Amino acid sequence: MRPKTIPFAIFLMTLVVSFAAAQNSPTDPRESIKRGNAKYSKAEYVAAIEEYQRVPPQAGEIYSQALYNIGVCYYELWSTEDAVVMYKRAAATRAGRYPKALYALGVALEDLKRQDEAKEAYRQAVTASTNRDKGAAHFRLGLLLAGENDYERAATHFKEAITGETTPGSHNNLGVMLALKGRLHEAEKEFEVALRQAGGTFADATYNLKLCRSLLKASTKDPLALLKVVATTNASGRNSRIE
Repeated sequence: MRPKTIPFAIFLMTLVVSFAAAQNSPTDPRESIKRGNAKYSKAEYVAAIEEYQRVPPQAGEIYSQALYNIGVCYYELWSTEDAVVMYKRAAATRAGRYPKALYALGVALEDLKRQDEAKEAYRQAVTASTNRDKGAAHFRLGLLLAGENDYERAATHFKEAITGETTPGSHNNLGVMLALKGRLHEAEKEFEVALRQAGGTFADATYNLKLCRSLLKASTKDPLALLKVVATTNASGRNSRIE
């Protein structure tokens, strides 16, 4: 469970003071990252931010990493708007080639119900990512499009999210999209793959497979609305983490 936000006035004053001190501290940027990460691991998010703020802009990619990590800390503190600002700054320092920050930006924008902006952030994350790392952003795009009943495009993104990796959630959701489009035999195969990749312990895929097979036997599509889309690729938790 994410912690409650501390009073913003106190939080801001703390950050301003620490930032001023950071300007006079010639510490190794990598050491500041390490100390910040240690504070983050203990859920000391304000203290972690103070460490990350010691990284100067001239530190290059380490600076953008610090900005991203500050965004993650803000997010943990429920200061989601501030997290959005930091993720955008982090991505901008790398000329938009920072897929992890762009993906985190999309997640934060979803939290703020800014769905169109979230989709654009995920699209940018896909563009900035290597083929192997595009899956998470494709998955989130699939979820957003499925929520808009755009099953065709959602299915395309769930297919892209699979990318040869073990992603039972993507196979399950692709199966749901295919079933909703009346392609039950293809859907059945996806549910089977999802269940196999999950080691046989994936309740939603088990449910969907059973329902799909019953539909194939009955030759009816009426219960399709009962199929279950899942929100993660492999039943994992949070999407954004420091680095």
